[in-house]
Amino acid sequence: MAENSTIARPYAQAVYSLAKDKDALARWTDIIATLAEIASNEDVLAIAQRPDIADDIVSGIVCELCGDLLDDEVKRLIELLVENNRLDVLPEIRDQYETLRAEAEKMAKVEVVSAYELNAKQKTSIKTAMKKRLGCEVDLTARTDKTLLAGAIIRVGDLVIDGSAVTQLGRLDHALSR
Repeated sequence: MAENSTIARPYAQAVYSLAKDKDALARWTDIIATLAEIASNEDVLAIAQRPDIADDIVSGIVCELCGDLLDDEVKRLIELLVENNRLDVLPEIRDQYETLRAEAEKMAKVEVVSAYELNAKQKTSIKTAMKKRLGCEVDLTARTDKTLLAGAIIRVGDLVIDGSAVTQLGRLDHALSR
């Protein structure tokens, strides 16, 4: 079975093309984010996965939850995803759509996960270094994860720079156990 990211790619590209043609990239960011949130709801997924519930009922439920964001294009997307049993890939569709949008806007989304909260100087330093390395503007988000012990992990799309103490200790353990 194909991975969700592979399944999500053509949907994300189609939504991006539609949004770009309509000059509505920001609007579709909101739509895809809302749909991903709806599709991540356990109750919605449970209903969508029940074979005894018709696709039009599942689509109707999701459409109802969209509220003001619903229009014919959004409805068709929902119906297509439900028909193909792809509601569960909406979070990946959202992520890939955002990546396509960021590339078009020459913006890279950089996530920094560190053992301790970064101060403003550290954030600026990382942002400057990543801007230089990537050759584009950087939208930096930072969060903490105490399980890293020390150091940080930087993620930009498929690129991962792992400078965490946990990884360094793992490498040391591997080298010593040879």
